[in-house]
Amino acid sequence: MTAQTRRDLPSSIDSTVALLGSADYVAERSLSTAVFLALKMGRPLFLEGEAGVGKTEIAKVLSATLGRKLVRLQCYEGLDIASAVYEWNYARQMIEIRLAEAEGVKSREGLGQDIFNEKFLIRRPILQALEGGGDGFHNGPPVLLIDELDRADEPFEAYLLEVLSDFQVTIPELGTIKALEPPIVIITSNRTREIHDAIKRRCFYHWVDYPDAVRELDILRRKAPGAAENLSREVVAFVQRLRKLDLFKQPGVAETIDWSQALVTLDKMSLDAETVNDTLGALLKYQDDIARIRGSEAERLLKDVKADIAA
Repeated sequence: MTAQTRRDLPSSIDSTVALLGSADYVAERSLSTAVFLALKMGRPLFLEGEAGVGKTEIAKVLSATLGRKLVRLQCYEGLDIASAVYEWNYARQMIEIRLAEAEGVKSREGLGQDIFNEKFLIRRPILQALEGGGDGFHNGPPVLLIDELDRADEPFEAYLLEVLSDFQVTIPELGTIKALEPPIVIITSNRTREIHDAIKRRCFYHWVDYPDAVRELDILRRKAPGAAENLSREVVAFVQRLRKLDLFKQPGVAETIDWSQALVTLDKMSLDAETVNDTLGALLKYQDDIARIRGSEAERLLKDVKADIAA
């Protein structure tokens, strides 16, 4: 990985808006305020919201714009310390033990000290983030993304309390390892379950909502620049109307971008009923939602969209 130029943290909310915008992230001012305060005060930022609204992207943008390494911990059910923080390289330890035995080493105490040292330690994302960036960056502490914490089990949340409070972890054989300079921590949750208040108290919290039509159109202009202006307006208006319906899963911004790019691939300059029906899979990810919208409902929505844009 090539070295990147480290940039100073933004000095104001306006400069935070500009920083995010430089990477084509169109943030509302309240989100930019939360990002600014989290950076300025050295607090983790907890972002909660529906899937596809741009929570994870914040960490990627901060990594790119600030010139910091991105260390990502993807959470899942059953995530444990060995996968998230550290584990010992048992295979290398066994080889060391066999070599020591072959050399006639008898002292268990001495052998224990030899095999439980840092050269046998496998550093997982959290420990990597606490110990620094590395990999050619050398630009200060990295951005630690703890993604979809709601997918992990509650005991792992409890373990995170030490990390988020003191930016340190305790390894029984080595002692406490504390960050010389805390990483930038971004935690995301899709709210499939509630995260404990003890975690949220240690963070700045922000709910990331679906964008309004104006902001979503701005996002499309940046992320799908190949789309005709009229097509982008129709796509945004159609998606905005979809989100008002009682769907199992409303389309996020990511789906809006995917749909627009798919329509550009099909050389579409505007929406028509047949194309909408054929490409609903780019927007809706559940068959029940697709079946509900396809056909007459899609035609009705499209008619309303065309009428609104023409007005």
